[in-house]
Amino acid sequence: MGERWDVVVVGSVNADLVVGVDRRPAPGETVLGSDLATHPGGKGANQAVAAARLGGRAGIVGRVGDDGHGELLRGALAGDGVDLAHLVTTPGTPTGVALITVGPDGDNSIIVSPGANARLGPDDVAAARAMVTGASVVSVQLEVPLPAVRAAAGIAARAGVRVVLNLSPAAPVPGELLALCDPLVVNAHEAAFLLDGGGDARTMAAALAGSGPRSAVVTLGADGAVVADGEGTTAIPSPKADAVDTTGAGDAFTAALCLRLARGDSLRAAARYAARAGAAAVRRRGAQSSFPTPDELPAP
Repeated sequence: MGERWDVVVVGSVNADLVVGVDRRPAPGETVLGSDLATHPGGKGANQAVAAARLGGRAGIVGRVGDDGHGELLRGALAGDGVDLAHLVTTPGTPTGVALITVGPDGDNSIIVSPGANARLGPDDVAAARAMVTGASVVSVQLEVPLPAVRAAAGIAARAGVRVVLNLSPAAPVPGELLALCDPLVVNAHEAAFLLDGGGDARTMAAALAGSGPRSAVVTLGADGAVVADGEGTTAIPSPKADAVDTTGAGDAFTAALCLRLARGDSLRAAARYAARAGAAAVRRRGAQSSFPTPDELPAP
């Protein structure tokens, strides 16, 4: 049978450089912030760590640079038990970095410098074929080049592996990629981008599920999520949580969703579990440092 993974993530691995601010600066303005904190991050690494911390067997396909940030990230991923067999070090290239400001309400603004992530390509995915086809669920995002995402989704789908696309950051994607998604996971801003217009979450989720993906999930932060598929549209509430830092909460949600789908849950049951993971993640600072273990999840 060979090795199996619950969730394999093909995606970014970044160092998060985080500064807290009382308010975000206006154009041309300087404001003082907190001491700089460096955390392991990147949507790909975040989702792999979150799935592993919830008890899943997780692997990652990605790239880091040959610098101190790359060493930090390798150590963090290994410490949570993520399989690093296909995390490639890229000579002469910096590791990806996310510049994050966190306001007093816990909301964040992020600028990503891709670094080595921009070098991830279809050849890397092909080299990781055994890992990709040995997964129950493959999760992809858009912090790495689209050709790598398409290659991963195609290899996974042809092998009967479920594909979850977290379309973040928002960008145009071909219809043949959307058709492989089960589900497509987006927040309200990303949903509005794809639909070329906003609307209420239920309407957007239904429209997305009818536009190519086999199913869709629109995440709404503290308001939970909306799930849409051939069975209709369902609102998924979120447990109440006092938000300290929302960085990584969406990744915790997506990782938990992937893990529960890998374990055989229905999409709605998986989304209810994922909402609990997302709520838990806002209670501590940082991304990976905030991800819960199963006994830290709030009650349903």
